[in-house]
Amino acid sequence: MPQFGELNDTRQFNNADSFAMAFDEAWKRSVNVDGDQDVTTRLTSVMSSLEGHPFMESSSDLALQVAEFRLRLLNF
Repeated sequence: MPQFGELNDTRQFNNADSFAMAFDEAWKRSVNVDGDQDVTTRLTSVMSSLEGHPFMESSSDLALQVAEFRLRLLNF
C-alpha cells in the first residue's frame, strides 16, 4: 500500500486546492526553463501553462490570488 505522499494523482478539480497543487508543480518545473527570469515574467509563463486547469477556467482572478499566495509562502 502506498504511503502518504507517494501517490502521483494527476486529476484536476475545480477548486483552489487542486489549482495550488498544480501551480506548485508548474512553478518547480519552471525553475529549469524560466529560472533566470524575474518573478512577474515567470508567474505569467506558469499561469499561461495552467490555462486548461478547471479552476483557472472558471475563476481566473481567484487562481491568480492563489498563485500569489503560494509565492509568498515560497518567499518570492
